Parts: sequence; C-alpha cells; structure tokens
Amino acid sequence: MTLSPAAQARARRIRLVLMDVDGVMTDGTILFLGDGTEVKGFHAQDGVGIRLAQRCGIEIGVVTGRRSKAVEQRCAELDISELHQGSWQKLPIFEEILARRGLSAEDVCYIGDDLVDLPLLRRAGLAATVADAHPEVRAVAHAVAELPGGRGAVREILEAILKAQGRWDELMALYP
Repeated sequence: MTLSPAAQARARRIRLVLMDVDGVMTDGTILFLGDGTEVKGFHAQDGVGIRLAQRCGIEIGVVTGRRSKAVEQRCAELDISELHQGSWQKLPIFEEILARRGLSAEDVCYIGDDLVDLPLLRRAGLAATVADAHPEVRAVAHAVAELPGGRGAVREILEAILKAQGRWDELMALYP
C-alpha cells in the first residue's frame, strides 16, 4: 500500500486504530455450527500487524455492530484495549473513546468496509478501508488496502502507518 502525501501526514498522527470486524478482520463470512456456535476466521498476519503496532505504542480497538464470542476471544488473545460489540450506532462509541482517552479525531485511524462505518470514516483522522469495501466507503477513504478484508488488509494498513511514522526500520532491526 502506498499512501498519498496527504494520507502519510494523517498517518503520522495516529495513536489509536479502531476497526470493524466482519469484512475487515474477517472476510465477512459468518458461519454457524449445528449447535449455533458462531465461527470466524482471522488472518494470522493481521494479528502480527496488530502486535507490531502495539509494540510501537499504537493502541488497537474494535467497534462492531454484532456480538460474537469469537471476537471476544481474538481481542483477548491480541490484548486489544478497546472492544465494543453490539451497536450499529458506532459514532457515539467513537466520541466516548476520544473523550475518555483525551484524544482528538485526528489521532485515530478507523478501518471500516461498509455503510455503517461511514460516520466513523468521515470523522477519523485517517479513514482506511479494505480492497473489497463498499464503493461508498472506498470513496471517502484516505487509504485503500490492496488486500481484501480478512486476508491481511489490516496488516497492510498498519504497516503503512508505521512506515509513515518512521517506525518500520526500528521494527525490522528486531529481525536481523
């Protein structure tokens, strides 16, 4: 992913990355087992990207309209500091997070893929999306990943932020 100069300037300010789940952290498929258990697939590279961002001091959070035990488990596994499930009205949650953390909207990147994400994408300092996002979402995004949701797009976006912040070489030094 190559960020425009304007998107790079926005990315340099990012201290918190919030994201949707279905269609962003997953490919959007929702599977139910015979007993009603929900199953989701998460890409391992996205998890590594989240850990790298956290290592550089960027907080990660999830704001999703659905409720899922699988999401709770994945967020716990990745030490995701903000988990908000079960609200299709995401903007009030976004505003509450800003107020509680003393952040401005410019300090936040939001990654979304569908219409319900538009209010946050329009408010966030860096609006990012996945390759297979709804066209209305792609139109407002400052950055569009080359990869689709659930297939490494989160990692791609996080790497672009870390590179814009000049942190990438520091991370690569950990893997000589």
